[in-house]
Amino acid sequence: MQSDPELEEFATRLFDLARAGETDRLRAYVEAGVPANLRNDRGDTLVMLAAYHGHAETVRALTALGADPGLANDRGQTPLSGAVFKKEPEVIRALLDAGADPDQGTPSAREAAQMFGHEQYLKWFERYPDL
Repeated sequence: MQSDPELEEFATRLFDLARAGETDRLRAYVEAGVPANLRNDRGDTLVMLAAYHGHAETVRALTALGADPGLANDRGQTPLSGAVFKKEPEVIRALLDAGADPDQGTPSAREAAQMFGHEQYLKWFERYPDL
């Protein structure tokens, strides 16, 4: 299958908007029909990129528009485990509120919090034992 350079450039811009936390612009594109769970060549979703770069508002907007907060990338990493790794408490809260499972992924967010000694996050995860 041949790739379309213009489409690839457009997708790259969307992923850049997620990394930069350009919530309103990204929301407009998703509302206009861009898939909320769009993935890049590594399997990272818009939510993953927004979460990893610390943009809780963008995470909230995307999940409100139907993006799955727990979709893992090609390496099995979830947005929640990325947020734990990056020490982003507001993003962690936004993902948990959207239904992200702290035990999903490799490593899971719970495992990452244990590895790095993030006791506060582990306490938050205790509220979600049955996900």
